[in-house]
Amino acid sequence: MRSAERHQVIVERLRVVDRVSVQELVEATEASDMTVRRDLDFLAAQGVLKRIHGGAVSAMPSGLEPPHSLRAQAAVAAKQAIARAAVEHLRDGETIVLDSGTTALETAKLLHDRAMTVMPLSLHVAHELADAPRIRLLMPGGEARKGELSLVGPLTVASLRALRFDAAVLSPCAFSLDAGLTAFDLGDAEVKQEAMNVATRTIVLADGAKWDRAALAYVCPAERPDLIITDDSAPEDQRTMLTQRGVLVEVAG
Repeated sequence: MRSAERHQVIVERLRVVDRVSVQELVEATEASDMTVRRDLDFLAAQGVLKRIHGGAVSAMPSGLEPPHSLRAQAAVAAKQAIARAAVEHLRDGETIVLDSGTTALETAKLLHDRAMTVMPLSLHVAHELADAPRIRLLMPGGEARKGELSLVGPLTVASLRALRFDAAVLSPCAFSLDAGLTAFDLGDAEVKQEAMNVATRTIVLADGAKWDRAALAYVCPAERPDLIITDDSAPEDQRTMLTQRGVLVEVAG
């Protein structure tokens, strides 16, 4: 098991229990005692957990978004596959609003040689596309959230309302049939809503780990997007139900 996968196992354990021991993580990850302790030290430095004798306790209050640096290491292969599928639905010459989030960042990496107009909703994405030779980069105003560097607030919303886009490519924090698309941050949810309002079509990027979950801030119903791109770890029965509701669901390989 790679380090990113071990980190994800640890974070998922701490979502459902108050504390984890080194020994139970050794058994869960099949890694050595020393490796697990290094993983815990790394996650403690990221502010995800606090080290205690023989294990760790969560340092993230319920509903708090995991750090960008940690999410960037999780489900990387799935996110890259989803990004590859997403760019196949974007045509040269189109205007695109590209969300914040790690899957959106993977999508931006594949747009370097494309010819289109892109408004990024994250400084991470903006930096990735800054030197793309044929990308016309439109920067919104707004406040950059600490660490996350997503752009939120009335200036970002006003920038979106002033324009019209062919596609909004969104990466929600969580997704479920009942709760719909949700986000950890209220400002982020508002920006996502406005991006959908000003785009002709909406493409949602959601790897299987985000399914059947809900975060604090409501974005839209599950059937609102035109296309949802996921991976084969997303629940098959839920994918079928979405298709029955008229949503195109694509499984990236």
